[in-house]
Amino acid sequence: MAKRRRVPISASDDQPAGVVAAPNEAALQRRVVIEAVDPEIDGGRFPIKRTPGESVVVEADVFADGHDIVAAAVLWRVTGRERWNEVRMVALGNDRWTARFDIGELADHDYTVEGWIDHFASWRHELTKKSDAGQADLSSELLEGAALVRSALGRTQAAERRAALSKAADAIEDASSSAATRVATALSADLARHMAAATDRSQATRHDRMLHVLVERERARFGAWYEMFPRSAGTDPTRSATFDEAVERLPYVAAMGFDVLYLPPVHPIGRAFRKGRNNSTTPLPDDPGSPWAIGSAEGGHTAIEPGLGTLADFDRFVEAAKKNKLEIALDIAYQASPDHPYVKAHPEWFRHRPDGTIKYAENPPKKYQDIYPFDFESEAWPSLWQELAQVIEFWIGHGVTIFRVDNPHTKPFAFWEWALSGVHSRHPETIFLSEAFTRPKIMRRLAKAGFSQSYTYFTWRNTKAELTEYFTELTSTPVREYLRPNLFTNTPDILHEYLQRGGRPAFQARLILAATLGASYGIYSGFELIENVPVRADSEEYLDSEKYQIRPRDFDRADSLAELIHRVNDIRTNHRALQSDWSLAFHPTDNDQLICYSKRDAGARDLILVIVNLDPVNMQHGWITLPLAAWNVLPTQMIEAVDLLTDERYYWRGDRNYVRLDPQLRVAHILELSW
Repeated sequence: MAKRRRVPISASDDQPAGVVAAPNEAALQRRVVIEAVDPEIDGGRFPIKRTPGESVVVEADVFADGHDIVAAAVLWRVTGRERWNEVRMVALGNDRWTARFDIGELADHDYTVEGWIDHFASWRHELTKKSDAGQADLSSELLEGAALVRSALGRTQAAERRAALSKAADAIEDASSSAATRVATALSADLARHMAAATDRSQATRHDRMLHVLVERERARFGAWYEMFPRSAGTDPTRSATFDEAVERLPYVAAMGFDVLYLPPVHPIGRAFRKGRNNSTTPLPDDPGSPWAIGSAEGGHTAIEPGLGTLADFDRFVEAAKKNKLEIALDIAYQASPDHPYVKAHPEWFRHRPDGTIKYAENPPKKYQDIYPFDFESEAWPSLWQELAQVIEFWIGHGVTIFRVDNPHTKPFAFWEWALSGVHSRHPETIFLSEAFTRPKIMRRLAKAGFSQSYTYFTWRNTKAELTEYFTELTSTPVREYLRPNLFTNTPDILHEYLQRGGRPAFQARLILAATLGASYGIYSGFELIENVPVRADSEEYLDSEKYQIRPRDFDRADSLAELIHRVNDIRTNHRALQSDWSLAFHPTDNDQLICYSKRDAGARDLILVIVNLDPVNMQHGWITLPLAAWNVLPTQMIEAVDLLTDERYYWRGDRNYVRLDPQLRVAHILELSW
């Protein structure tokens, strides 16, 4: 059997064979071990995410050999600053420790964990045990403690603390005093406090990674989005509305309580291979084409579609939105029509077939002849990356700080990490929403790479089991540290079968689910008008899709959901419990067509309970079970439940309560609970 080779602790090239070098690395004297730090994304490769006002709760395993007492702290600072702040960790048991720190400003943060042997606390613990056991002679132990106290004098400059430590050391050494008096001084809480502030950390162990917090403004965590095609904002279906006409729709959107108005691409639309109505490949002369087929003779990604107006008109539109307390989110779609100026100026940025022609986009069996993808693997990739990053900078210069990015999963992760980190460092107010309906691990990687929010599978989660499983994953696993969901009820591409068949109650239910399960959610224009006709029975595409034609609407219809949307958004604005995701908790019901969940903000004493009938056709009823113990409610206490949708009041007692929801009358309760 071959002998295992022992690697010396420390050695030099000229070390004689067979001689073990003396350990001389200071690190080898550090006895404390730090493991399993949480949160830590991929070993610290990626940051966690927070907004100002939120906290970071850190846990770690911190332990050492032997029986000495270990102490630990979380160190944190604003990135780039020299000074570390410190929060002492408290023991959770089984060598697990925790502490928290608050994010107080819009700036990235660093954090790590440090642990050390607390020699004074270890000595104090041993002295306590000996004293409690009635050991008569403690003189040696007391002298040892006095020496520890005197050694602390060299680790503090505070005059008051130095005086207290010196006085305590004298008293502990004073053989003329009784043993009981000396022990009482040694074990006093004041001395322990002073010694903790001047503890010897020369042999402390620091976690071998500095961890990071990506800090973004509140809108990255909480907001209501409304998607609108500005070209449909007029009354004439034969021509594009202008930005000046679209300004007239802003009060309507604001009145419903939305925070963000999201616009599809507003750039010139190519004519080559332009798509006609319902994605036809034979367009009529007046068909406007898809806004995602970007680029024409009038310009590319930094130009405005002439039918909408000019760049100056866009600037006025952005300012008008701000006056209505709306932020504009602009679509970033990194692709080009065959007419885009890039095609002639930079053919090297595109992928070519063997015959020299440029490859158009495909998602078999779908073909997008009007779109050329960029080739991120071309030899000219550095100039391509620079140009695409400059597109974002251009629109930031025109007042846009929120971007919805189209199909980011078809571009390299490295590009996003490079581009978004650069933009964030220069413009920390920017927010990026990832439109990536793709595999879970790809969605997660995009979130790690720097996207503030992500589209989700919410559209395709409709049963109680599906919703419970999915949102438990999003809000109760490590995913929540870096992926923030934005729940869209529908998009120009997606009209789910549930909405196609469920009628008005289905739209009401999905609105309430999106707005209360998620702190960020969105709807696409026409949702409030119950638009639910697919292009064919087996499709999620809309009939007469607005992607390919101008669609003026009568938003004043009596059957509009606008008033309900306003009510729901008003509830969200007034209740902090609904402004974050992490407190989401599901509660049992005895009917799988009823889903029940709550959100709570302990600081604001705000508790919201939501019950939704998932069956858009039939009345459903049953019993819900509330977690009274978790809420610190006694079974005998009366709970007042105010329905924030109707202002009705219910009075409950005990953990089981009856609910009945007829979708023709009401599909849900949003209840504010108090007792």
